[in-house]
Amino acid sequence: MSNPSNRASMRGQLTLRGVVIGVLGCVIITASSAYTALKMGALPWPIVFAAVISLFFLKLMGNASLNEANVTHTIMSAGAMVAGGLAFTIPGAWMLGYADQISWLDMFIVALAGTILGLLATALIHRHFIVDAALEFPTGNAAAQTLRATEAGGKTGKQLFGSMAIAGIYSVLRDALGIVPSMLCTLNIPGVTFAIYNSPMLLSVGFLVGFAPVAFWFAGALLGNFGIIVGGTAAGLFDVMTAQGIVKSLGMGLMMGFGVAVVLKDILPQVAGIVRGLAADSSTDTDEQSLISGSLKLDAGIIGLGAAAIAVIVAIALDLGPVPAVIVTLFTFVTTIMSAQSCGQTGIDPMEIFGLIVMLIVAAFAQLAQVKLFFIAGIVAVACGLAGDVMNDFKAGAVLGTNPRAQWVGQAIGGIVGALVAAAVMVALVTAYGPDAFGPDKSFVAAQASVVATMVSGIPSVPWFAGGFIAGIVMYWLGIPAMMIGLGVYLPFYMSLTAFLGSCVKLAYDKWAAHRDAEAGLSDEEKAAKDAAFQEQGLVVASGLLGGESIVGVILAFVSVGLSLLG
Repeated sequence: MSNPSNRASMRGQLTLRGVVIGVLGCVIITASSAYTALKMGALPWPIVFAAVISLFFLKLMGNASLNEANVTHTIMSAGAMVAGGLAFTIPGAWMLGYADQISWLDMFIVALAGTILGLLATALIHRHFIVDAALEFPTGNAAAQTLRATEAGGKTGKQLFGSMAIAGIYSVLRDALGIVPSMLCTLNIPGVTFAIYNSPMLLSVGFLVGFAPVAFWFAGALLGNFGIIVGGTAAGLFDVMTAQGIVKSLGMGLMMGFGVAVVLKDILPQVAGIVRGLAADSSTDTDEQSLISGSLKLDAGIIGLGAAAIAVIVAIALDLGPVPAVIVTLFTFVTTIMSAQSCGQTGIDPMEIFGLIVMLIVAAFAQLAQVKLFFIAGIVAVACGLAGDVMNDFKAGAVLGTNPRAQWVGQAIGGIVGALVAAAVMVALVTAYGPDAFGPDKSFVAAQASVVATMVSGIPSVPWFAGGFIAGIVMYWLGIPAMMIGLGVYLPFYMSLTAFLGSCVKLAYDKWAAHRDAEAGLSDEEKAAKDAAFQEQGLVVASGLLGGESIVGVILAFVSVGLSLLG
């Protein structure tokens, strides 16, 4: 079976102006993604936002095709999941007191190794998941449809940069000058941080995720904070500190159970078919399926040599030893396949769960210092995050007819830039705020990294963790979003409440749009076009608010580091 997108020429798709725009956007999105992942404990896919912005800037520079915009947005969004992979794992080591044992170079090597392994794996599995299995990849599909529907112009730019400026100025007033309070409507409830976080970014997260998922998130917050902490202590079942440990254990268990359930229900049953499909693909593919060199045989050699090189680099540079390095390299290929399957079917990429799985496998075979285990989880999480991103991009390319080789090269450019930027931002944040600023109920909750740290160091309440783990698996089988519930149980209440308010704004926004269209007496096609434009407007403004606060947060961290070095 031939992939029509491969017949499209790279010329006019991977362009110099597209690379420049993509790299500049990649720097901004990667930096804001690292900050968002640490601050919010979540990282929305930036693919649709990057697609809209790529087309807008290309149009400003003259005629632009959807395929050029698609390749440009592939570069632009590539670093986000690299940043997510680092942010979801490495801060756990800071929480355990290992900040002085992790350098910028260590984080860059972790990010680069994960990026290269993710790129090699996606070159291998591209055809199976995109062409033969033709999985849905809902985020990639949404990006393609958004590009088709978008009419970029001055209005889009004003909305984006206007909202970014508002959020940025607001953040300076709050965080740098102290004119605006960080918390509103604070109530003194023992064990519960009840407040509204005065954050455009967190409101935007709720808006972008949507009302239904955030409602489950908020339900988890009510259960953990008012059901267990307030209710349990009022009933005399446990004291506040014990209740807080129970809540953290339950939340981690729910999230871990969800991740394992995704693997058990959606991925493992497909493994045999995936392996057979990859074997069949290798016997029938022609050189037009090559993404790296133009020759499938040469691609196979490059992938093998690349994997071996990464194993050697990881073993030497991170001092893991040969056996752990080989295990990490081999299992990273397995988990990227699992990641692609998960993203293709559910739109979810539990990258840190895959990192935990491989970390525990390595720990069973080798005696390593605790800090080294975080490196292993980081490599796998980065590779799986990048794989999810690039497979979504490939899906958008399949819909639009974009050359996948151009996209793969673009992903490589963006991934390497993202590795540099993500490592730099992580160092800036921990240097500016200190390692004590990361963890539950801290300035940077880093929820996923905290889970990794707990798995390395010990769980506060094993029975509640086990109960949450089992409940997470059962909930997923029943179609209940255990990950969102677990996130709500785990995160501080003020974050969940603020995100819920943002999702309520999205609910009102959608209802107002539907009411307006009904009164206008439009045809179905006119309603669809108007609704698409309206949703795009909401996406751009909310993304601008999120990006504005994130970027200012990163800038303030760099300023703080610079001032400390000067004085």
